[in-house]
Parts: sequence; structure tokens; C-alpha cells
Amino acid sequence: MSSERIAYASAELDVPRTRQVTLLDLLDRLLAGGVVVKGHITLAAADIDLVELDLALLVAATATMADS
Repeated sequence: MSSERIAYASAELDVPRTRQVTLLDLLDRLLAGGVVVKGHITLAAADIDLVELDLALLVAATATMADS
């Protein structure tokens, strides 16, 4: 016979508190490290591709760009 295993956390464990992150904190982190957003857009009519766009957007602070 197999022994039972507990699959839940004990009530005695100290769960770390979550801290609130404001939009300004998030924006500061994104600009400090830089973010690349990529996308592909295809405009079509009647199953015929009319326009295809490949997009890449780099968002970073100027200080971050100067360091790299």
C-alpha cells in the first residue's frame, strides 16, 4: 500500500505578504530594463491577403539605451 501524502500547505507556514505595485512602479521597471513588443498584422478581404505588417516596438528609457 502507498502512504498518503498531504497536498496542501500547513497552517503553520508563514505566507509572504503580497505588496501592491502601482502603475508608476511598473512603468519604472519596464523603462529601466526595456521592453520589446512584436506583432504581425495581416489585412485580408475574401481570403486574399492585401497588406502584411511586421511590427517591432522597443520601449526603454534613454539612459537604458545609452548603457547598451
